[in-house]
Amino acid sequence: MSTLSELAVAQGRTDADVEWLHLLVADGQLIADLAFADVVLWLPASDGGFIAAAHSRPSSAATLFYRDFVGQPIKPEWRQQVSDAFATGEIIDTAAPDWYEETPTRVRAVPVMRRLSASDAETTHTPIAVLTRHSNLSEARTPSRQELTFNQCANDLFAMIASGDFPDLGAPSGPRRGAPRAADGLIRLDVDGVVTFASPNGLSAFNRMGFQGELEGESLAEVTTQLLQGKLIVDESLPLVVTGRAPWRTDIEARGVTVTLRTIPIRHHEERVGAIVLVRDVTEVRHQEQELITKDATIREIHHRVKNNLQTVASLLRIQSRRAHSDTAREALTQAMRRVAAIAVVHDTLSQGLSQNVDFDDVFDRVLMLIAEVASTHNTTVHPTKKGSFGVLPSEYATPLALALTELVTNAVEHGLAGRDGTVEISAKRRDDQLIVKVRDDGVGLPEGQVGSGLGTQIVRTLIQGELGGTIDWHTLEGEGTEVTIEVPTLWMTRS
Repeated sequence: MSTLSELAVAQGRTDADVEWLHLLVADGQLIADLAFADVVLWLPASDGGFIAAAHSRPSSAATLFYRDFVGQPIKPEWRQQVSDAFATGEIIDTAAPDWYEETPTRVRAVPVMRRLSASDAETTHTPIAVLTRHSNLSEARTPSRQELTFNQCANDLFAMIASGDFPDLGAPSGPRRGAPRAADGLIRLDVDGVVTFASPNGLSAFNRMGFQGELEGESLAEVTTQLLQGKLIVDESLPLVVTGRAPWRTDIEARGVTVTLRTIPIRHHEERVGAIVLVRDVTEVRHQEQELITKDATIREIHHRVKNNLQTVASLLRIQSRRAHSDTAREALTQAMRRVAAIAVVHDTLSQGLSQNVDFDDVFDRVLMLIAEVASTHNTTVHPTKKGSFGVLPSEYATPLALALTELVTNAVEHGLAGRDGTVEISAKRRDDQLIVKVRDDGVGLPEGQVGSGLGTQIVRTLIQGELGGTIDWHTLEGEGTEVTIEVPTLWMTRS
């Protein structure tokens, strides 16, 4: 199925049109719920017809269309009505019930006008699309006061869509998580900010914060002020939201209950005549978010402490190696110190961000700094170079890879370049299903097929083959030097 952007661009819409349509479609569910009807967005096609670009089904009523027809041309029975709305820029209603698969429906076609700027009332000369509302008449009954109010709100929004007043370019983009919906609670305000209607869910949300009585007839700003008495910190946008003056969203917290409010000012001929305030109790959502923040901070602190502990261990090993009387013991302690320091680098990187993925290029650049110390102990001047990019790796794979590469580069310095100057080149190539790393030195090389059997080699094999499920190959270059090739599958990287 094509996306809205793809369909809009294919039908010749501009970038500004596409952005406006995305803002409109983002509220498609709200419009469908308020209208108790399916809402479809149509884009004009080059053949004079229309293409369905988006479809929102109501959660407040049964849908008429159980199959998506996004990307399909408009049906003949709707084409003339939609064409008239597009040509005239006026809202067109069906004169008589329209039938869809033996179900009586009422169709409304609403032209979509785009406001040219947030500070100017000027709109496009012609509609950029058409919105249709498809109401099911088979379940007709006497509507409740809430249904009548919801329908009136939907009609107000349709009128604003036709005049370019909705969506509002001045509305900041807020997080979708916890966003209030029509069913969560709806409050209707008049131009003075007095409540003319409050749905049961909307009233209940305010009751949970400590408000007693009925909201209708009350100033929402005064009610909110009473609830927040004694609060030292209040969102500065709150007065504009509760009076219905700005299309913003804010949170109110009282008595341990958090309620989020989203205001949609209602305008008629560019004059504000009231507002819709959507209400949702997001106490549990905010608690979960706070828990996640706390957990993230805890995880970062754990990584920070692990890094500090590893650095302490590395320092102890360094001190012990200096006091060792045996060259063998001193070398073993020094190697252990380097391995611990390499692991500490990964934990230090993880402690600096929220993600459990790490930029391995940054990690490896810091690991390479350890090589200078290795070289100095072997009277060697080494010029390490890195080519290519490792990319971002999950933390559980960054540690073994960093440790393995530390061993390989250390071996190249200690055995290939001992007592001489040289170069160690590390190249990384990332493919769709594979990470290929080569460690190449211009040292003395090794007899083909004769790989060392020391602890370092065993560690590398265990890490690459056992933990990363990859392969490793040692071979001598032509002339002199050694090249080690590591191939690691990256399927696990896409899953993480």
